[in-house]
Amino acid sequence: MKKFKNIYSKFLVGIGILSFLYSCEIQENFEYNPSPDNTKLNMDALSYINSNDSLSFMEEAIKLAGMETFYNSQKEYTFIVPNNQAFRAYFKANGYSKVADVPVPILKNMLKYHIVNGIVNFNNPELSASNRPKPYDTENGQIMYLSHTSTFVGIINEGTKSQWQIRTSNLVPDNGVIHVSNFITFYSAPTGDTNTQNPNLILDTIYPKHDTFIRGGIDKEKNFGTETLMKVKNVTNNGDYDAKSLMLFDFKDFEKPGIVTDLRLQVSVSFTHAKSVDMNLFETPSTSWTETSAKFSNTQMPTTPRIAFLKTSKVSFFNFDITDYYKSKKPTGLVSLMLDNQMATDETNEFATKEHPTLLPPMLIATFASGLANLVLEHTLPLEVENGGVSVFTKSNLEVTGAAPMDVIYTIETAPSFGWILKGADVLKAGSKFSQLDLDLNNLLFIHDGKTVGTQSIMLTARDRAGAELENIELKINVK
Repeated sequence: MKKFKNIYSKFLVGIGILSFLYSCEIQENFEYNPSPDNTKLNMDALSYINSNDSLSFMEEAIKLAGMETFYNSQKEYTFIVPNNQAFRAYFKANGYSKVADVPVPILKNMLKYHIVNGIVNFNNPELSASNRPKPYDTENGQIMYLSHTSTFVGIINEGTKSQWQIRTSNLVPDNGVIHVSNFITFYSAPTGDTNTQNPNLILDTIYPKHDTFIRGGIDKEKNFGTETLMKVKNVTNNGDYDAKSLMLFDFKDFEKPGIVTDLRLQVSVSFTHAKSVDMNLFETPSTSWTETSAKFSNTQMPTTPRIAFLKTSKVSFFNFDITDYYKSKKPTGLVSLMLDNQMATDETNEFATKEHPTLLPPMLIATFASGLANLVLEHTLPLEVENGGVSVFTKSNLEVTGAAPMDVIYTIETAPSFGWILKGADVLKAGSKFSQLDLDLNNLLFIHDGKTVGTQSIMLTARDRAGAELENIELKINVK
């Protein structure tokens, strides 16, 4: 971090003002004013990474993957460099505790996706237009889209299913450009026209009977039912600054016929610090509270695990997928829901209540289907992979029709033992799910372990959201 501080200190001297947006460190003016050691680092990318404490996990990953030559050679690249915060989030999401726990083939593929062929410096006049993502080849063979906002915050994979902001952009080592990110990113295909809904699907929406928030500590006996915002903050879980939001829905308010294929809670975001921490959704035991009666002291806290969560980000709405909860609990009456941040993250979040004068109220949005779908296995084709190589699954390898691609959900019953299936940055295992849309958009990878060759099979079950099912689907992987 000392090097980062030196860079930004000189940056302030050279340009005058440093603008902060969404916790991203960017220049207020798109053009840097030339000054000694401002964007010019006077060292190669590897030396820069090795000299910064906040990039120590990246330094370790490069060494374990044996990829030093990419970062210290004379060939010029655009390096997307995840910082330690990015690696910690990745460890948590994938069950690792340290860099050494990540299998080396997965580590190599991850790093290669973060190495973009050619120079992408947002100071380039050809890239001056905002929100115009351009595709660039990466070293793992996939595409990364790079762009920036009108306030010059760099964006990775804008306009795709998943996108991320760059924290620090346009650092110039001797062999390219460095953009530092708070996230480990992955290929994220544009949704295009494949994301079509079945015309037989219908929507129904219900709104809360009551919504409010409660606060701990000195305000534990206070009611906030007249507020037009719900607030969420977790510092010590029950202290003076802690707040949790409550919503009471009656599932009897759903009127449309059919089978619920998708159910989401949508809340309008008035403010969030967007630290990319967990925003958790729970069911609470009591449904007897009202807006004018709810207090921290009399609220029954959740006794069961969270039913959904998301990572906080700068968006207009938070959408929580509670389909699995609905299908397992099958609620027919009142349900009390609570929003609470990840423990001790100290992030402020504010959401609109049903009384807010301008923002949309909280709502449960259900998608219904007739239940008459008939899934058809069109074909399977073995995936061909080189020893120690990487290959992408496509719809030519596997295709099931009878429902919209996004509604055909595959469950992995048995996974191959000589490599890893990746969806984005997540390793899929027995019990993991992916969709036909993922196959159509090339969102799945297989990485071979470089040890065992031959043929192994993935056994799958396919279901649509209305209950149609195909079992014992076999997809072979041939490693030469």
